[in-house]
Amino acid sequence: MTFEEARAQFPVLERYAYLQAGSVGPLGRPTIEAMWAEEATSLAEGRGSYARFMKLLDAREQLRSDIAALVGVSADRVALTASTTDGCNIVLAGLDLRDGDEVITTTDEHFGLLGPLHTSRAKVVVVEPDPERIVEAVTPSTRLLALSHVLWTTGAVLPVHELRATTGLPILVDGAQSVGTMSVDAGGLDYYTVSGQKWLCGPEGTGALVVAEPDELRIARPSYLSQQSYEHDGVFVPKEGAARFDPNLIPGPNTVGLQTAIRTTPSWAFERAGELAERFRTRLGEAGQDVIVPESRATLVAWRVTADESADVVARLAESGVIVRDLPGRGLVRASVGWWNDENDLERLVAAL
Repeated sequence: MTFEEARAQFPVLERYAYLQAGSVGPLGRPTIEAMWAEEATSLAEGRGSYARFMKLLDAREQLRSDIAALVGVSADRVALTASTTDGCNIVLAGLDLRDGDEVITTTDEHFGLLGPLHTSRAKVVVVEPDPERIVEAVTPSTRLLALSHVLWTTGAVLPVHELRATTGLPILVDGAQSVGTMSVDAGGLDYYTVSGQKWLCGPEGTGALVVAEPDELRIARPSYLSQQSYEHDGVFVPKEGAARFDPNLIPGPNTVGLQTAIRTTPSWAFERAGELAERFRTRLGEAGQDVIVPESRATLVAWRVTADESADVVARLAESGVIVRDLPGRGLVRASVGWWNDENDLERLVAAL
């Protein structure tokens, strides 16, 4: 598949310089067509037949396998969720953290992780997103590291495997800004969350959670999908593997939509996105913007603006057909550079600024 053919899958790019996959990625024609076909079948055949239900379950297992391959683990280590926040809640509820336990996180985490941390009962220790500072914060009371692989603020990449090995502590990794932007290996990490609607360009309400050792995490929030059999009093036999943590039945159209989005991603996607993001940083810097350039970085490109003007900058860019976002209170504007973007998107951004 050529770049031109791949880019043509996204009608939104015919009108806008769409640089917002860090929140919600563009939807491709094949993805929407697969979703429409699934809904049309439900319309014509109904949704409640045994055959339809079995087809949905089969589609779920295919999606589970596709996500597993994407992050380098076996399918029996993947739970299907509706969001990365789902995954964080599943893990933190199941760990049964207590008063006096400590969890280390960073100043640059999204509330999708911070909210579940706050309700865990553990003391949340917050440090700068610097590997040395994270390691220095470890105490005998530390039970978990909880942080992003790619920071949603600056695009900086944290060495999550190195931190896991150095501290010897379990680690919960928020993968919202990594999966779909670069090659990811979740092997050797205890818990890793995946967002379907961001860089994977799938429908909203899709995601996944990698659990390295499913038998070691308590099922704190069981769903019907958690069990393979149950008694009248609710005692149940869990499913094998991480499927026991599936919190909900993702609608059929969303399931096949995410599967299609993953399968239509070109093999050169990550390499192209990384190279283009570097050109964005260079060109924005040449244009006088105060660009943040982390030492290790992914495809989120952020630049500094006056804090109380960031929303106005985003609104002005939108009027020029350039879709980005600001990070309220941080004085940052962020462009999410995907493999589907091109030099014209970059020049439209620079001209609008």
